[in-house]
Amino acid sequence: MAKLLAFAGSTRKNSYNQAILDVSAEGAREAGAEVTVISLADYAMPIFNEDEEAEFGIPERAQAFKELLIYHDGFLIASPEYNSSYPALLKNAIDWASRKAGDEAVLAAYKGKVAGIMAASAGGLGGMRVLVVLRMLLENLGTMVLPAQRAVAKVSTLLDDNGAVSDEKTIKQLKSLGKETAELAAKVSAS
Repeated sequence: MAKLLAFAGSTRKNSYNQAILDVSAEGAREAGAEVTVISLADYAMPIFNEDEEAEFGIPERAQAFKELLIYHDGFLIASPEYNSSYPALLKNAIDWASRKAGDEAVLAAYKGKVAGIMAASAGGLGGMRVLVVLRMLLENLGTMVLPAQRAVAKVSTLLDDNGAVSDEKTIKQLKSLGKETAELAAKVSAS
């Protein structure tokens, strides 16, 4: 059984990206994966700075986040699009988790892992541009990103009064991404 870590690059209350992530995680669970959904708000860390790292080491919460990445076979990541890229919150967490501590292998949090990526926005492109740079970043760190990805446009029109995705077509697409990520992670971890 694959173990997936699911997180969004947004900690905003009623985050669109958290809403789509939850559906994708449900699809992965339905495919038999063990899915851990976290909020980056619970892993607050300073902006990455090598001088600070040299003096104080990796911050406790950054190390805890990295250990979660290492433990899991793959990731489900939903990212908002800020000026055609990912938010600083997400990039900073990824950067801290790329740092080697102790006897860990280099890039232990990322190498040999699998990721399903998605984005959502109220606009017409659904955050499509962030997926290009997020894919590049993850692949450069040694993570295999699924060819399938989801950009959910005009997401605010696809939610119910509680902020959950209610559009059946969108739910099907997001669950499929979760399922595909779980299946690939299971294959890769078994090999």
